Amino acid sequence: MDKLLLEVLNFLVASGKIDYADVRYRETFTEDIITSNNVLKNYNNHDDRGVGIRVLKDGCWGFASTSKFNDIDSLLKYANIAIEIAKQASYFQNHNSSNRIKLTKLTADQIIREGKYKTPIVIDPFKVTAKDKLNILFAVHENVKNKQGFKRIDGTMKFKKFHQFFYSSEGSRIENEIYLNDVSYTITVVEDGDFQSRTFFGIPKTAGFEWILAQPIVEDSTRLAEEALIKLKASKVTPAKRDLIILPSNLHLTIHESVGHPTELDRVLGWEANFAGTSFATPEKKGNFQYGSDIVNFRADNNLSGGLATIGFDDDGIPSKSFDIIKDGILVGYSTTRETAHLIGESESMGCNRADSYALMPINRIPNLSLMPGKKLLTLEELIADTEDAILIDGRGSFSIDQQRLNFQFGGDFFQEIKNGKIVGPLRDVTYQAISYEFWRSCDAICDQRFWQTHGTLNCGKGEPSQTQHMTHGASPARFRNISVGGA
Repeated sequence: MDKLLLEVLNFLVASGKIDYADVRYRETFTEDIITSNNVLKNYNNHDDRGVGIRVLKDGCWGFASTSKFNDIDSLLKYANIAIEIAKQASYFQNHNSSNRIKLTKLTADQIIREGKYKTPIVIDPFKVTAKDKLNILFAVHENVKNKQGFKRIDGTMKFKKFHQFFYSSEGSRIENEIYLNDVSYTITVVEDGDFQSRTFFGIPKTAGFEWILAQPIVEDSTRLAEEALIKLKASKVTPAKRDLIILPSNLHLTIHESVGHPTELDRVLGWEANFAGTSFATPEKKGNFQYGSDIVNFRADNNLSGGLATIGFDDDGIPSKSFDIIKDGILVGYSTTRETAHLIGESESMGCNRADSYALMPINRIPNLSLMPGKKLLTLEELIADTEDAILIDGRGSFSIDQQRLNFQFGGDFFQEIKNGKIVGPLRDVTYQAISYEFWRSCDAICDQRFWQTHGTLNCGKGEPSQTQHMTHGASPARFRNISVGGA
């Protein structure tokens, strides 16, 4: 494969018809397991592989891909198609030079001549039998099937591996080999004509099967079954303004939607307006807009250990980086690519260009993005004791946010009421609503590093054709003042 890719690249360069080119070979393996009680409901084991060819000519992209890559003639056919697409695009753009694509320049020492990254793993998940994986989910069912009110349990396990070679006309030669996994299940209970559920949200990571074995999958099921029953008897919340203490298991999705997407530079520039919207965090706000309170710091880190966007190099060949997006409450940066960075005066990409398949163009994606822990020592127990009247929120729930990423509503999985510094009982079906920047400005306390925890998103959809990506969001428990809450 190495020889074929280099032949294609040499052909593109020698043709004299391109200003830049890259060639990506990628093979992707996925395994999805879905169970209901102690029955396998669905099993999918899939792989695909192919070559994507991207060329830039006169400020326009041309892209073509193929799963037929065993001989050079087939690959050169698609290389010529990519050139022709760029040529035709340039013809239609020749009246509007402002729309032409430019890439940030790479110095000689920034070009990765020989780069390789592999997820550190102990146990290859694709060498573990389906039976051994199923037995973990079946053990959860065995543990809870006789619990009061138990009706059903629905479980999932997901595994993904991709192996990619990236070669560019600038001299990049990069290999990525990435593994990731996730596990979750939902316990549903029924009593007196009503039902509620409680979910085990595993922490998805780039890791081997050892991470599945390290999580308290079976151990937590007893507590979760009991909490599902508690939810049945919980009081409904009264709509009002309330303080919230939000755990990382819930806050990560709020981070994703209200900070991650609004600071993707392609969205900020309006490139996503047709499909997924724009952003209120426009470029003139950089360096002066108060996005959050002065204790709110968001840092992107695509070198984060186990991070879902920790892949070594992006699909522009840029090494993974760490950088600030919000510093002391002020918007200071965006996730960028070589295609977008220069449009806000930056000289280098932050390495956020990723495609979910060989067959699709890479696009600007959210990095591993985290709310940094508080700088003062603060436990969750101390935070609760310091709070007079609030709701404690755990786990993901429903969510909704507008096209500019301003107005949002989030639910959760488990809610407890706090009065006079103590948890006094459960609530049910709570939602909270806010304007993104007003929400983060209301944050007045964050627990310290000891309580910082990562969660992640495996199904972030974006682009036309639609693509799916994955990224991690870390946080410590945090308090937000005077937020609108209502019943779901």
